Amino acid sequence: MHVFATGGTGQTGPAVVAELVAAGHTVTGLARSDAAAARLESVGATPHRGHLEDLNSLRGGAEAADGVLHMAYGGDYADPDDLIRRDRAAIEALGQALAGSGRPLVSTSGTLVAKAGRVSTEQDAPDPDSVAAFRIAGERACLAFADRGVRSTVVRLAPTVHGPRDHGFVPALIAAARRAGVSAYIGDGTNRWPAVHRADAARLFRLALEKAPAGSVLHGAGESAVTIRSIAEQIARVLGVPTASLTPEQAAEHLGNPFLATFFSLDVPVSSEHTRALLGWAPQHATLLEDLSTGDYFTPQASRRAEEIWLRR
Repeated sequence: MHVFATGGTGQTGPAVVAELVAAGHTVTGLARSDAAAARLESVGATPHRGHLEDLNSLRGGAEAADGVLHMAYGGDYADPDDLIRRDRAAIEALGQALAGSGRPLVSTSGTLVAKAGRVSTEQDAPDPDSVAAFRIAGERACLAFADRGVRSTVVRLAPTVHGPRDHGFVPALIAAARRAGVSAYIGDGTNRWPAVHRADAARLFRLALEKAPAGSVLHGAGESAVTIRSIAEQIARVLGVPTASLTPEQAAEHLGNPFLATFFSLDVPVSSEHTRALLGWAPQHATLLEDLSTGDYFTPQASRRAEEIWLRR
C-alpha cells in the first residue's frame, strides 16, 4: 500500500512511518521544512512538501495514495476554535480526495474525549464537556466519510504515548519533581490514566490502515488504568525523593502550569478490548512503569525538553 501520512515527523509519527515501511508499505509524508523532509527520509519515507493549511497539497498527496494516515495536529491551543477549524478542514480535504474509492482514511484523536470517572469503550460517544472536546469535530468529520465510500477510522490514542524521547505529560512530572525535590500527585492519587508504548501505537495505526472496517473507532491504550500515584511513586524511587499529595491549586504551582494540573487530576480509564478483538492487536512492549525504570526519562536532556515545552504554555 502507498500511504500518504501527515504528522510523520512528530513524536509518534516516525515510529509509525518506520512500522509501515518495515511491513512493506510505501510512505509519502507531509513535510513543511527541510528538517522535516530529512527526518522522513531517515525512516524510509518520501517527503511531500506542504503544510496542514495547504489543502491543495493535502488533496494531491491523498489522491496519489492507496490510503491516508492523518496524525498531524497543530495551531494555538489557546484558541480551540482555530484548532478545530484547521483539523476539520484538513480531514475534509483528505476525505474528499478518497471519496467513492473504498480506500482507508485513518485519523487521530485521543482517549481524553471520553467521559471521565468511568471506563469508556470504543462504542461510547465522546463527551462534549471533556478536556479534549476540541478533537470531537475531527472525529465526526472523519467518520462521516464512511457513508461516502471511504474506509474511515478514528484512532484515539492514550494521553501518554511513552518511549524514547517522550516529551509529553510524564516528563513534566519528572521535571517538577527534580525542581521541587518531591514527586507529587493530586488528592489520593487513585485517578486512572491510560498509556501505550509508542511501538505498540505504531502497530495499531498500521493494522487500522490495513483492515479496520469503515466507521471504526479504536482505542490505542496498552494499559487502561495506571494510577497517577503509582507513576509519582515510581518517579520518586528513581530520583530518591519523597512523594506528596497536593491540592489542585498546589499542583498548578508545583508543575508550573495549571493546564497540567487539570490533566493530572482527571480519572479517565478506557477499555481497548474491542480494538484488540477487531484487529488482533496485542500490545507487546514495556508498560509505562517499566519504561520509567529502564527508559531515557531521567536524563537531564529529557527534563530540559519537558520544561521548555510545558513552561511555554
